[in-house]
Amino acid sequence: MNTSLAQPLHYAGGYEPQDSKEWKVAIPAFLGVICLAGFAGNVCVIGILLYNSKKGKPSMIHSLMLNLSFADLLLILFVVPIRAAAYSKGAWYLGWFLCKTSDWFQNACMTAKSLTIAVVAKTCFMYANNPAKQVTIKWHTICAVLLVIWLVALGIPLPLWFFSSLREPEGGSAVCIMMIPSHAHEFMSAFVKLYPLVVFCAPLTFAFFYFWRAYGRCQRRGTKTQNLRNQIRSRCLTMMLLSVTLTSTVMWLPNWISWLWLWHQMKDGPTPPQGFLATTQVLMFAISSANPLIFVLMSEEFREGFKGLWKRLTLKKPLPTSEEQEKTAADNNSEEVPDSTPSPKTMTPDQEKQPPPVPHSSESIEIKKEMPILPDVEQFWHDREAVPDAQDNDPIPWEREGQETVGCDQQK
Repeated sequence: MNTSLAQPLHYAGGYEPQDSKEWKVAIPAFLGVICLAGFAGNVCVIGILLYNSKKGKPSMIHSLMLNLSFADLLLILFVVPIRAAAYSKGAWYLGWFLCKTSDWFQNACMTAKSLTIAVVAKTCFMYANNPAKQVTIKWHTICAVLLVIWLVALGIPLPLWFFSSLREPEGGSAVCIMMIPSHAHEFMSAFVKLYPLVVFCAPLTFAFFYFWRAYGRCQRRGTKTQNLRNQIRSRCLTMMLLSVTLTSTVMWLPNWISWLWLWHQMKDGPTPPQGFLATTQVLMFAISSANPLIFVLMSEEFREGFKGLWKRLTLKKPLPTSEEQEKTAADNNSEEVPDSTPSPKTMTPDQEKQPPPVPHSSESIEIKKEMPILPDVEQFWHDREAVPDAQDNDPIPWEREGQETVGCDQQK
């Protein structure tokens, strides 16, 4: 392919030649920390979301959050290590295939995250509009939405795959660059301008608009306690997802500034500083480590899930040995089998005459606990029992009343 030599070189695959040895050490170190933190955080988030999905019905918001963490995990596993290796060396030694696919796969994952944020903002607004409504979403609907997101995300950055190539000049080290043929200059000129608008500006503007509407819905007070509780949950969910969107926008924006600077610089014009280009990529990859931290700080559900996972990992008891198991079984058998010959007890004559005590059932005890006796009523019955009345034992009380009346008339 005939390339335009008047245009400056555009390095691909995250490879940027570094003159400073400090940058060759610092950038891979930062990327290594991001890789470890992002891997641990996103694996925990995915595990918590999958565990919660087994307990209840499928949720569109949880599925989109799962897709967001899955895209972060792909970046952590397959892109960040390649970037760290490319920055640590002064030449591209990772082969032709990684040179062709590295930029394309990175931009595909970032595009999938951006589209996922736009869809989750719309879903969050629908939930905030009526939080008490139970919406049943089938699995095939969720899978269809996620499939469309990934197909669009994989298709948009395909030009980066087509024009990335490994170049090996004579007597020099191999470099991974963008080799654009002359007949594709107009196409790439339009692509580099429209790509940030389609991938960054449009989805995130759409997301901020619906998050703003969702937050306005959450500010309304409910008349019932259940509605108020649902509105509080909706407000917390909206603020968490809005924080994720705002963090992604702020940390991703410098990368697009460097993108426009690189693709619109003139041959003799100023080039972006090497430190600035490296910092923009570090910030972009740091989003994958920041999202799990936001989930933990702003969601009680994720905090409880992380606490339960931490307890399982730290408080896991060792398995008992065979001797301990035999000892425990012997103790249980001795407790369960009672002694067949109880020890005789000496009983006094008064105790022999007394009838055996009637055992109180658990139901009668519970009834007494539920129906306490008031102090006044207890005092009344105590007085009645202490001073027995003779009339209580009289079988014909009306005749006694007549005799008492005659006796009183005679005395008068």
